[in-house]
Amino acid sequence: MTSLTLSQLHAMVSQALALTFPDDYWVVAEIAEMREGKGGHCYMELVEKDEESDVWTLPPPRAVHSPTGIKAKAKANVWSSVWQRLKPQFHQATGQPLCVGLKVLVKVRVTFHPQYGYSLHVKEIDPSFSIGEMTRHRQEIIRRLQRDGIIGLNRQLSLPRPLRRIAVISAVGAAGYGDFCKQLHESGLHFHVRLFPAAMQGTEVEASVIDALDTIARQSAQWDCVAIIRGGGAALDLSDFNAHLLAAHIAQFPLPVITGIGHDRDETVADLVAHTPLKTPTAVAQFLVDAMLAEVALLKQLADRLQHACLESLHLRQRGFDALCRRYERVAYAFCSMQHRTLMRCLGTLRTLSTTRLKLLWQRKQNVLPALQRHSEARLALQRQRLALIEKTLQMASPERILRQGFSITTDTQGRLLRHPQEVKAGDVVITRLLHGTIQSIKS
Repeated sequence: MTSLTLSQLHAMVSQALALTFPDDYWVVAEIAEMREGKGGHCYMELVEKDEESDVWTLPPPRAVHSPTGIKAKAKANVWSSVWQRLKPQFHQATGQPLCVGLKVLVKVRVTFHPQYGYSLHVKEIDPSFSIGEMTRHRQEIIRRLQRDGIIGLNRQLSLPRPLRRIAVISAVGAAGYGDFCKQLHESGLHFHVRLFPAAMQGTEVEASVIDALDTIARQSAQWDCVAIIRGGGAALDLSDFNAHLLAAHIAQFPLPVITGIGHDRDETVADLVAHTPLKTPTAVAQFLVDAMLAEVALLKQLADRLQHACLESLHLRQRGFDALCRRYERVAYAFCSMQHRTLMRCLGTLRTLSTTRLKLLWQRKQNVLPALQRHSEARLALQRQRLALIEKTLQMASPERILRQGFSITTDTQGRLLRHPQEVKAGDVVITRLLHGTIQSIKS
């Protein structure tokens, strides 16, 4: 039996592959692994997945892929001379660097090295294929949102008026956010703006934007709307805004969402589900300024209408007031005339009654005076008699009369009358008043 060495077998395999696959082939595959070597070469692992497991995202959340659902796998090498050309070309055409998880169309040559085994040498990468894949994936997301019945939910919300409290989702220090704030500031209008930071490119876009939306939702009463803004870029650079989970969050968000996440040529799934999709951050700022200016114009119009209505009302009321004043003037004049006539009649009646009353009183006076005089004289005579009686009574009770009758009045030295012997003590001086003098004595 003839035997071969391993190197001889590999040489035969290499020769057979060279004869069987003499040309270059365009192959569709996903980059499962990728690293750059020290010599400037790039080493990849390309895989093909089952259609059921091929949920295509750019870039994937993780660089590690499960072997589940992989139909084929091969090593691929991009030599330094080719890699230094393909790498900037792809990034310039798509705005997206070649990375793990990216589905690509590559032109390869099948090779078999006796020492390293089977591999593919990459010679070209078609950037337009990756852009087309993103478009296909975008359509799948849109159909899924339509099946779920949520694609138009956010558009059904009404924009608050005025649109003043703006929650902004953007990257810290982003030029788009700076242009947005500058335009709002230069408008001279007052907006309340707060930035909720999120990544606008890279692997963290979907998760960080969803986190920012969840934070705003918890304080939704403080905001009128949400603005998601970023500067423009190539189509693949905006691919994270085509993610299904992010689009579902925007579609079902409780506040109106305004997007400005690309240039005029870009439209993401996030734009389709948003309440108001605009092209750039400055377009979002201009939309908010225009909405506020419209409110200002409406308020001015309403103020003018109110002022005109007030002036018309005041004019009508002034005319009514003038007519009422004239009516009151006539009525007052008529009332005063009537009262004057009534007063004059009362005055005449009063004069007549006064004259009659005076005459009656004069007659009564003439009749009363003689009777009054007689009554007064009788009263005076009676009082004279009473006074004479009183005078006689006083004379009868006077001390002088009592002393003349032989009585005496006894007092102490202080002039107090003494009526009982016990009122004085032995040795006290008592004074006895007689008709013709006084006697002092001492009680024994």
